[in-house]
Amino acid sequence: MWEKNGKVVFLWEIICIFAKIFIAMVDFIGSYDCTIDSKGRVIVPAPLKRQLLPFADKKFIVKRSASRPCLEFYVMEEWDKLRVKVNRLNPFVKDNTDFKRVLFAGIKEVELDAVGRILLTKDLLAYSGISKEVTMAASGNIIEVWDKALYEKAIAESSLNFSALAEKVMGQVDFSQD
Repeated sequence: MWEKNGKVVFLWEIICIFAKIFIAMVDFIGSYDCTIDSKGRVIVPAPLKRQLLPFADKKFIVKRSASRPCLEFYVMEEWDKLRVKVNRLNPFVKDNTDFKRVLFAGIKEVELDAVGRILLTKDLLAYSGISKEVTMAASGNIIEVWDKALYEKAIAESSLNFSALAEKVMGQVDFSQD
């Protein structure tokens, strides 16, 4: 036990506070090649599985990317944050409903099985062009799941003009506050 402002705080409450802080800081790193079996199961590579360990007993969301030919894999808490924000959009504005329709298209709830695999449904595989070789690439708080050849092509295309893209995207960031 620990006393704060005259109140007793139990160890469990402290653990819950630290868990909430950790969960709020999901930030995956790395890209990993793996394969998909004939049933659509992808074994999550060990380094990525270690990053997912705090969430292993929870459900995840896999969905179509709205802007790229890949899938997006969300920890449920991260998905819920995005979903809540998107659901605040005015439903009487056509662009808002069109946006939500595309964003929410093809969403599937998945779990890691005992072996550390996720099941990708046929419609998601068809959308993403995933066949046999897969790349799972960290992108901040989500993991993108790509057909390996399409991922390599996307990286090569983005790399061609990366200097201009970096200037456009990062040019307005104020680094003086670090």
